[in-house]
Amino acid sequence: MASMGLVRCLVLVASFAPLANANAATADPDWPCMQRKVPQLSLGQVWNGPDLPPSARDWSKDTAVSALVEDVAARRMPIADAQKEIKDFAASLPAEQLAPKMAMLVQGMFDHMDAERSHVISGISRYAHKQLEMAAALRKEASDVDALRAKPDADPDEIERRTEQLKFATRIFNERVQSLTYVCDVPTIIEQRLYQLSKVVSETLAAKK
Repeated sequence: MASMGLVRCLVLVASFAPLANANAATADPDWPCMQRKVPQLSLGQVWNGPDLPPSARDWSKDTAVSALVEDVAARRMPIADAQKEIKDFAASLPAEQLAPKMAMLVQGMFDHMDAERSHVISGISRYAHKQLEMAAALRKEASDVDALRAKPDADPDEIERRTEQLKFATRIFNERVQSLTYVCDVPTIIEQRLYQLSKVVSETLAAKK
């Protein structure tokens, strides 16, 4: 059976690792990722083509553009397939519709994927806050079990039961820390996908000039 000192050490290491990352990346105490927290993107970060006209904001009213936005934004679709869908869509358009439809597509992808990214970031903060609460509860339980072990009349079976419970809870906590490491990459993955898709639109427009 592992000593309570070891179990407590595991809890402390797991709980403070995300906080160390947060201190290096942002002032937000609930932000656990190495990546800097940027709640929202600006269009200029992902689009280097011509300025989008005001009419591009009506992208959701265009059935074809709206459907394409939903398709290519989905991360389950390989990026190469999404890029091909954009090129095929552009090729299907009459010349006079190319620029306005592509502008709508860019605006739609930005609105859709930036909102998705912001939702993920909010979820990460909530997840990290829950981890802090779990870490506090685990440290308290470790302290309580240590105190129980120090009592000369303590029930060995009770000590064993609570120790095993604490070890199990600590393992779950550490697995959640590992999951958080993956989730922290998602905002960057969305941003990179948005940039790659927007770049295809820009290149398509340039090729048609």
